[in-house]
Amino acid sequence: MRIRRILTATIATGLVVGALAGCTSGDQSDGGEGADGATALEMWVFAELHGQVYEEMAEKWNEENPDKAVDLNLTVYPYQDMHDKLLLAVNSGQGLPDLADIEVGKFANFVKGENPPLADLTNAADPYVDDIVQARLDLYSRDGKVYGYPTHVGAFVAFYNTELLESAGIDYTTIKTWDDFAAAGTAYNEATDKAFSVASTSVYFTEPLAIAQNGGQLFDDDGLGAPALNSPEVVETMQMFQDMKDSGAISTIPGGSPDSEEAFGAINKGDFAAVVYPAWYTSRYVDYMPDLAGKIAIAPAPQIEGSDILTIGGGGTGTSVMAASENKELASEFLAFTKLSLEANVAVWEVLGFDPVNMSVWEDEAVTHNPDNKFNEYFQTNLFDVLNSVKDGIGHFASFSNENLPTVDNQFRTVTLNEIYESGTPAQEALEQAQDTVLNELGQ
Repeated sequence: MRIRRILTATIATGLVVGALAGCTSGDQSDGGEGADGATALEMWVFAELHGQVYEEMAEKWNEENPDKAVDLNLTVYPYQDMHDKLLLAVNSGQGLPDLADIEVGKFANFVKGENPPLADLTNAADPYVDDIVQARLDLYSRDGKVYGYPTHVGAFVAFYNTELLESAGIDYTTIKTWDDFAAAGTAYNEATDKAFSVASTSVYFTEPLAIAQNGGQLFDDDGLGAPALNSPEVVETMQMFQDMKDSGAISTIPGGSPDSEEAFGAINKGDFAAVVYPAWYTSRYVDYMPDLAGKIAIAPAPQIEGSDILTIGGGGTGTSVMAASENKELASEFLAFTKLSLEANVAVWEVLGFDPVNMSVWEDEAVTHNPDNKFNEYFQTNLFDVLNSVKDGIGHFASFSNENLPTVDNQFRTVTLNEIYESGTPAQEALEQAQDTVLNELGQ
């Protein structure tokens, strides 16, 4: 097995040329034998850490299945380059790998039409499906068929800098609802003249959590239909966040989102006291904010009072098998083991710090409460204690599966969030404009 890394910086023109030039039949898995008679499988990923987990799982698969051994050849591409290259390969029918990671925001591009270019993975998931968070399988499913396996739940939680909050007389354990969150944020801002939490302008991520809790979606027909950006639920939610911005409870952040290099620096030096983000953000604290070790408590995300939805999954990567793969059945079985098995999900937590989709891991305290685990060492509270407290309220935000999500997401990231948080355009007006713009772009 080998991991090839194509990570060199390049100018935009060179990137496009490289993507086009790289999609030749020479890159396509030939379905032949790899090392020691194993079946060669070509896999594309955009995150090197994911590749390390897949490499580890391939070794375990081969130990347990010597009669069906695989020789996994991993190639790590830059994020946009990989998705562009994969889409071009799908459209041309040449240069396809056997397996590929596809980020959730890009997934809709690969499941359009009656015959998606991805293999149906439903049957291969059967040995594991009873332990998997169904909402995350639903995210990568269409018409009752599973086309991708999730990497994590990505359940939204809250991260609180207790040192900063205590200095302002705020007890994070009293924050249960978004109203509590807003009140604490306003009080913190008034006491310190510093930002409490984050209003993102480059990602539309945290707000959908509250939209779901309000019983809304970004699209009609329970998230599966036409854009509905000016629906009462979306307007009410965005007005709530705009009110928080106006009162000082949330503030824009360098880099436009918590998940940026500039933001890591700002949070690390204490410029923000709270972040509501998916559970995988634990890895960002550990990797990029060392000065906050021992100061951050994880707690349930704020709630809308009376809502059955306590959290939803945010972000994610669906891993798929190409329908054209000559080794589709073996690749599907291997992928189910690699993404859904207990062993795989233990590795997802221990290596990546992500919340596993196989919930049997959540109940294994030898894994979840291991005192030597670097994530457990970093945080004041245990992530899995928080996850288990909300596991019965994990909602499926169907809008994340809508094929028109990329258009809506782009509208929010490039225009609407800036209008609401930076320019002060009333939320209702900004959303009416967004609805008109998106419908025009989609020709609806």
